[in-house]
Amino acid sequence: MTTAAGTTALDFVEKRQADLSAWTRTIFDFGETAWREYQSAEWYVTLLRREGFDVETGSGGMPTAFCAHWTNRAGTTGKSPTIGMYAEYDAVPGNCQDAATVQRPRPGLNEHAGGHTDPHSGLGISSLGGLLATKAAMEKHGITGTLRFTGEPAEKVRGSKPIHAAKGYYDGLDGMISFHPFYMLPLCNTVRWDTHCGAAYSMIYRFVCDQPQSWGLSDGAPIPQSHSAVRAPGANDALMMMYMASKALRDSMLPHHGGWSISEAILTAGQATADNLPAGLAEIQYMMRVPTIGMAEQVTSVLDRNAEHAAAMTGCRVERHWVCKSRPGLANHAMAEITWDALQTVGAPRWNEAAKAVAREIQVNAGIEPMLDPFLDECETLIAPRDAEAILRRDLPPSQINSTSDDYTDMTWHAPTVRFYVARPALKAPKGFAYPGWVMNALGGIPETIDPMVITATKTVALTALRLLEDGDARRSAKDEFIQRTGGGIGGSNWIAPLCDYEPPIHFRWPEYVTTARGRAWWIPTRP
Repeated sequence: MTTAAGTTALDFVEKRQADLSAWTRTIFDFGETAWREYQSAEWYVTLLRREGFDVETGSGGMPTAFCAHWTNRAGTTGKSPTIGMYAEYDAVPGNCQDAATVQRPRPGLNEHAGGHTDPHSGLGISSLGGLLATKAAMEKHGITGTLRFTGEPAEKVRGSKPIHAAKGYYDGLDGMISFHPFYMLPLCNTVRWDTHCGAAYSMIYRFVCDQPQSWGLSDGAPIPQSHSAVRAPGANDALMMMYMASKALRDSMLPHHGGWSISEAILTAGQATADNLPAGLAEIQYMMRVPTIGMAEQVTSVLDRNAEHAAAMTGCRVERHWVCKSRPGLANHAMAEITWDALQTVGAPRWNEAAKAVAREIQVNAGIEPMLDPFLDECETLIAPRDAEAILRRDLPPSQINSTSDDYTDMTWHAPTVRFYVARPALKAPKGFAYPGWVMNALGGIPETIDPMVITATKTVALTALRLLEDGDARRSAKDEFIQRTGGGIGGSNWIAPLCDYEPPIHFRWPEYVTTARGRAWWIPTRP
């Protein structure tokens, strides 16, 4: 049953639908990628300050992160609850799809630029909308409490949350609400129950050839002809040896079960030149998503050995720089029940005829016959957390506690946390047909198709937050379970401390938009 405050929040969302839609499109069109979300972060900070929040920018030493607070004391004394929510807003390189029914990049950019895939544009605005709806209800009904809203950059490399966690930004919360768009069954319009996301490690190996003259001796000439004499293989060779050796050993690094992955990306290589000197610097990033910290440590030890040998064989030295070390997630059934109640009150998203018309146009442009009901039935259906859990467990060994990866997991060790999903739009497909990637990306930016998810998630966030603020028993149940699962709360016998022992990796050559004499462009040039 919805309280008076809940009704106020739901009414707020209905009245602000046009704003939420426009805001979602704004962040979608920014399309800024990990550690370089300058416009997106500034947009959030400006709006939050306009709405009365105190905002710390650059939180945790990350230029595109922030932490906002707003408190309603409502004339009472004593400790009041603090509820946490957050926004993500990083996009993915190589996914520059316009919010259109045809495959094309956003205006003025090439296909290699950043674009929202999950989409984090809808994720962040859903949480922001829930935050503002909660604030409006608190003000109208005199509800005491504090709202904390963090800006989380670089989620795609699991960047900010381990750092925020280690620096105390999630401490003192009575509840943290984590929302994510989803379409992969069975986690569609539901709440995670027991099997939360696993651990993730990511690092950059930097190979530096800064003494190439030491590789081989000259023929006695006082000034070696380094352009033509025997020279060190250099950093590019080191990187390629590292890449190939680790690729060859990948299947031996971890056991073949549990849904794990290791991926790599070359950040810097070659330092483009027409000369024939050895490359002085090359960098390769690895990202592993694994169920346990022990598995992550196992892979790291193999990669470390590969890097040391690659450097030794190529006249280089190697440095390892951490991008992230995140913990596996911790369940909280009390929080899950609170949010499941909220999601049932709101109901699953629904796509109207205007959205279906857009979807049919996309189907035609993707090369298939348009369908009368183009959206997956599951996108408009709720599934109970325990039922989703049972389906999820079918393909997992009983001993595996965590599966897949997302860095919200670091929050779960500092506050009672819920993780819930609302369906993003996904289309039915004929047997044997797979949609190209641009289709999902476009559906995440077109207002008719993405707005139903945003509105549903916004309402669910607000009702969850208000339940935690108004219902002391529900709040205590969540906190008691957190204390029990951690063996005494933060620092308890079962608690896993933050793994972050590194500074924010913001100084690397992360892909980004650049401004030159030729104008503003993505870092990979447009074809002539």
